Amino acid sequence: MEDEAGSLPAKSDFSAWYNDILWRAEIMDVRYPVKGIYVWFPHGFALRRNVYQRLRDLLDADHQETLFPLLIPKHEFMKEAEHIKGFEEEVYWVTHGGTSELDVPLALRPTSETAIYPMYALWIRSHADLPLKLYQVVNTFRYETKHTRPLIRLREITSFKEAHTVHATWEDAERQVEEAVGLYRTFYEQLCVPVIISRRPDWDKFPGADYTIAADTIMPDGRTLQIGTVHHLGDHFSRTFDITYEDASGEQQFAHQTCYGISERSIAAVVSVHGDDRGLVLPPAVAPVQVAIVPIIVGKREEEVLAHAAALEAELKGAGYRTTVDTRAIRPGAKYYYWEMRGVPLRLEVGPRDIDAGTVMAVNRLGDKTAVNRTAIVEEVQAQMEQFRDRLRTRAEEEMAHKITAASAMEEIPAAVRAGVAVVNWCGSEECAERIEKETGAALLGSDIRSRYVEKKGGPCVACGGAGRPALVGRSY
Repeated sequence: MEDEAGSLPAKSDFSAWYNDILWRAEIMDVRYPVKGIYVWFPHGFALRRNVYQRLRDLLDADHQETLFPLLIPKHEFMKEAEHIKGFEEEVYWVTHGGTSELDVPLALRPTSETAIYPMYALWIRSHADLPLKLYQVVNTFRYETKHTRPLIRLREITSFKEAHTVHATWEDAERQVEEAVGLYRTFYEQLCVPVIISRRPDWDKFPGADYTIAADTIMPDGRTLQIGTVHHLGDHFSRTFDITYEDASGEQQFAHQTCYGISERSIAAVVSVHGDDRGLVLPPAVAPVQVAIVPIIVGKREEEVLAHAAALEAELKGAGYRTTVDTRAIRPGAKYYYWEMRGVPLRLEVGPRDIDAGTVMAVNRLGDKTAVNRTAIVEEVQAQMEQFRDRLRTRAEEEMAHKITAASAMEEIPAAVRAGVAVVNWCGSEECAERIEKETGAALLGSDIRSRYVEKKGGPCVACGGAGRPALVGRSY
């Protein structure tokens, strides 16, 4: 992978590009001998760690991290009929321990409501115990029958962040839903990934929820990727699992709950939204290596150049930047290719001429070159990182805006969804949603849209002509 030749397929061929970049940039190895289960390379795992640390930092302000078991007894799993119906085709069952058949079959968690809520019923006694806000980052298992794709559609989701909160009233839980939506907005702003927030139609909400709010981004091929969900559960699960509390008057009340999750699809979004024909393009906040220093060896000054590079590395590491010096005995061009493929935000080149001039050549991942002052290198790097981050965010937002098209008639929808998503007016009926899908081949994804790129003004439903409100129509992963 050090060779400058044999680069990625063009990103315009997104499927081929995506499959190639995962191994060329050393994110995931897809060769594990179980369909839909993949292995993180160290570079990819470092990216994962940085992304999820951002998420933890946001949650830890008022949540606590915890860990619940992977195995769920069948009698607990089967308690909630609507919930189970949503997952019954996806559950892996453990039926034996060694050669002995288990008395009670155990499900590998597809999600953790039925593992967590029996414990909540034991822990919560009084209104003083509320609100309870816990989260965990775990692996979950779903027997995915559709086409599997690394980071996007898996049988083992290795990085599922799920938060589960408990509140005294429905309104308290609703406020928590809005807090969670805001937290997800902040999280994706840090990743420079633009999102569209919308409310899923009732037939597509989380099984057992009163309603579901989702965050989607638009991938390079125009398909949407759901990269976060927030569910208002009402008192549905508390009635099933007897999660009650004593209110201030001494009366027993059923609690109200929310849950919300993000998976490694967040990393798929970072890879896909920002990457280009030369490889990954990573936001500075989460890049495993933020600064790669490439010494330019010319003539007899090798030791001087290497010493200068090492001093740069020490200074930047001391300032908190994830920095490395590339001293491999290969051509500078091969080193450039290597670090570009891995998405390093900033490359610093230093050779004899730079030393003599008191400068360092800074090249960001988008190819912008600037000679910066060596004596103020920390400040210079900080400015470079901020400019790069802002440009990355602006570029991603502009690309998303170009993929959103208003459609006022049914015949306008197919062209719009070939490029991205269509924004139509929809009356809210399932019958009209089914007609839209039948006639255009694209599904109604959500309404109550929150995006600066979508006007909130309603109009006639594209299917029936009745009063409608804006809704997203598109193809999704």
